[in-house]
Amino acid sequence: QVQLVESGGGLVQAGGSLRLSCAASGPIFSINRMAWYRQPPGKQRDLVAAITSGDTINYTDLVKGRFTISRDNAKKTVYLQMNSLKPEDTAVYYCNAEIRTVGAHIRGRDGVDYWGKGTLVTVSS
Repeated sequence: QVQLVESGGGLVQAGGSLRLSCAASGPIFSINRMAWYRQPPGKQRDLVAAITSGDTINYTDLVKGRFTISRDNAKKTVYLQMNSLKPEDTAVYYCNAEIRTVGAHIRGRDGVDYWGKGTLVTVSS
C-alpha cells in the first residue's frame, strides 16, 4: 500500500531552520501534486506550499520568502526547507500527495490524495 512518511521535525529557536522530508513508497505509478500542510494547536489544517509534477509552486503568503518546497521525483520525495522560523510556525506538518497507483493506472483511474501522519515542528521564542 502507498505510504507517506515525514521526517525532520523537532524543536528549534526562533530564527532557526529545519528541513522536512516526505518519502512516498508503495505501488506508485505517478505522483502529481505534492504539498505540505500544517495544523497549529487548536486550529485547522492549512496549505503551506505545493509543487506539481511540472514544478509549478505556490506558497501561503505567511511563509513566502522563508520556506522553499522542492521535490526529487527519482526518490519520490518532497522537501520543505524552513528558514527564519517564527513561534507562529509551530504546528504539526503534514505531507500530502496526489498519487496514481499501478492498479489505478491499469484500471484507467485517476490518482487520489494520500496523507502522512505528520511531524511536529516547535519554534521557541
